[in-house]
Amino acid sequence: MNIEDSSTGRRAATGNTNGRGSQDELKTLGEPAQFRMGTVSALAAAIGPIAGVIAFLLYKLIGFFTNVFFFHRLSWEFTSARLNTLGPWVIVTPVIGGIIVGIMAKYGTPKIKGHGIPEAMEAVLVNRSRIAPRVAILKPISAAIAIGTGGPFGAEGPIIQTGGALGSLVGQVMHTTAAERKVLLACGAGAGMCATFNTPIAGVILAIELLLFEFKSRSFIPLVIASTLATTMHSLLLGSGPMFVVGAVDFGVPRALPFYIVLGLLCGLAAIGFSKSLYWVEDLFEKLPVDDMWWPAIGALGLGLIGYFVPRVLGVGYDTISDILTNHLAFKLLIMVMVFKSLALIVSLGSGTSGGLLAPMFMASAAMGGAFAMLTNRIFPGGHLAPAAFALVAMGAVFGAASRAAFTFIIFAFEITRDYNSVLPLMLVTVIADGIAMLFTRTSIMTEKLARRGLHIHQDYEADVLQQVPVSETMDQDPSAVPADMTVGELANRIALREPTVVRHQALPILDKQGRLAGIITRGDILRALENDSEGSTTLLDAGSQRLVVTYPDELLYEAAAKMLRNDVGRLPVVSRQDPAKLVGYLGRSGIMTARLRRLEEEHVREPGWIKKFRP
Repeated sequence: MNIEDSSTGRRAATGNTNGRGSQDELKTLGEPAQFRMGTVSALAAAIGPIAGVIAFLLYKLIGFFTNVFFFHRLSWEFTSARLNTLGPWVIVTPVIGGIIVGIMAKYGTPKIKGHGIPEAMEAVLVNRSRIAPRVAILKPISAAIAIGTGGPFGAEGPIIQTGGALGSLVGQVMHTTAAERKVLLACGAGAGMCATFNTPIAGVILAIELLLFEFKSRSFIPLVIASTLATTMHSLLLGSGPMFVVGAVDFGVPRALPFYIVLGLLCGLAAIGFSKSLYWVEDLFEKLPVDDMWWPAIGALGLGLIGYFVPRVLGVGYDTISDILTNHLAFKLLIMVMVFKSLALIVSLGSGTSGGLLAPMFMASAAMGGAFAMLTNRIFPGGHLAPAAFALVAMGAVFGAASRAAFTFIIFAFEITRDYNSVLPLMLVTVIADGIAMLFTRTSIMTEKLARRGLHIHQDYEADVLQQVPVSETMDQDPSAVPADMTVGELANRIALREPTVVRHQALPILDKQGRLAGIITRGDILRALENDSEGSTTLLDAGSQRLVVTYPDELLYEAAAKMLRNDVGRLPVVSRQDPAKLVGYLGRSGIMTARLRRLEEEHVREPGWIKKFRP
C-alpha cells in the first residue's frame, strides 16, 4: 500500500483517473502560493503604470478627435464639445463617428461594442480571462472616435476594458494559470479606473465586485499595487486632483436625512429605468431591417438632433458634472440635462456603439439629485438643502444600484469629495437605491447583457462553507471495512444480499490482519475483477487499489474536495495524522454535500424565537 497526501504537491496515486487530465497539469495546483503571488504582484506593478499611460493617451485622443470634428483644428487639449459653433452641422458630426465605429465593429471585432465592463466580465467567466489583442487596440480607438464625434459617453468603461485586456495579454504571454490571469485582468481594469478618475480605493473595489468575484490576499495585494501605481501615474500626467471639481458642500446631516431617504427611492427607480430603457432600445435596434454595421450611425443621428438643441449632452461632459457639483446650473437646465443626457445615452449606446456608462449616468443622476434638492427647497423653504450635496449622493447611488456595485460607488463618491461628512448620506441613499433595484430586477445593467447570452452571474459574496467545516464533522465515523483476504466473490454475494455493512457506500476500505488500512475497493473494481475472474477468487487487496489518497479529521472539507477533484475519486479514507495507516473515518460525496445542506438549513429553516414564550 502507498498512502500519499496530494495537497503537498507530491505525486498522488489513485485507483482510477478515467483520463480527466494529466497528473502533471493537476499538480500545478500545489505550487507554493507565496511564489506565485510574488510573480503576479511583480506583473501587476508593471501593468499599473502602463494602464495609467493608456488612460492618459485615451484622454488626449478624445481631445484630439473632439478638436478635429467640432473645432476643425489639430490639438490634443481636452475641450468640451458643447462649445462648438458648427450650427446644424452638429447633427451630422456624430453620424460620421457612428459610421466609423460600425465599420470597426463589423470588420475588426464586435467586442468593441457597448460600454466595456460586461465584456470584461464575460472574458473572466467564459473565456478563462483571455481577451484578444485586437480588443486592446480597437476598443480605445473606437471609444475615442465615438466620444470625439459627440458621443455622450465616458472614457472609463473603454479604459477598464482596455486595461483588462492589457492584464489578460500579459497573462497570456507569461506562463500563468487561469486564476492568475484573472487577477492580472482585474489589475489592469482596476488600474484603468484609478487612472481615469484618480480614485484608487474605488478602483480596487470595482475590480473585486465586478471582475474578481472573490476577496483573497492573492488577488487583493496585486490589485492594490497596480491601482496605486496607476493613480500615481494619473497624478504625474493629469494632476493630483479629482476628475470633477467639487466645492465645499453642506450635507445637512442629520436634519436632511428624511429627504435623503426619499432621494434613495428616486435613485433606485432611476437605476431601474436606465437599465430597462437601455436594453429596450437595444431590442428595437435588433428588429431593424438593416445591417448592424449601420446601427451606430442611426443612433448617432438621434444624438445629433438632441445635441443640436441641448449641446451639453455632447461628449464626456466632465465640465457639466463639475458645474452641477458646484451648484452653477439653474433648475430648468438641470432638468434638461437629466432628461436629454439620459435620452442621448440610451439611444446612442443602445445602437451598439462604443463608450462608457459611468460619466453620462453620473451627469444625469447628479442633475436629478440637484433638481430634487432645489424642488424640495421650494416646497419646504426651511429645508435648506444643498443641491450639490444631493447631486453628489445621487451620482453615486444611481450607478451603484444599477450596477449592483453599491460599495464601489459609495467609496467613489467619497473619494471625489474627500469629505468625511458625505459618508452617511452616501451610505443611506445608495443602499436604499440598491434595495429598490434588487426588489424589482434580477440582473444589473452590467449583467443583463450576459444573462441574455445565457450567462447568469451571482454577485453576492459569502464565505465558502467547505472552508469552514472540518472533515471530522461530516465523515462517517464508523466506516464499514472489509478484510484484505476476502475474495471478490464473497463481497459480491454480500452486496447482492444487501447487507447494511457493505452497501452504505460505493467503496469500502480494506484492512489487513492487523486492522491497518491496506487499500480501498470500489463497485467498479468488483465488476472488473469479476469480468476477468468469473469465479470471484481474486482477493479484495488484489482487485482494489493500494495506492491511496487520504484525508485527515482536522482537514477542511474544501481541501478534501480538492483532493477528490485532482485525483478523480469520489471518496477518501480518513486516517490519523499520527498513524497514516489507522482508519478513523470515511468521506464520500455525500459528506461534502452535508455541509452545503447545513448552509441551506441556516438560510431557510426558521427556528422558534424566545418571544414565543410571551405570546398568549
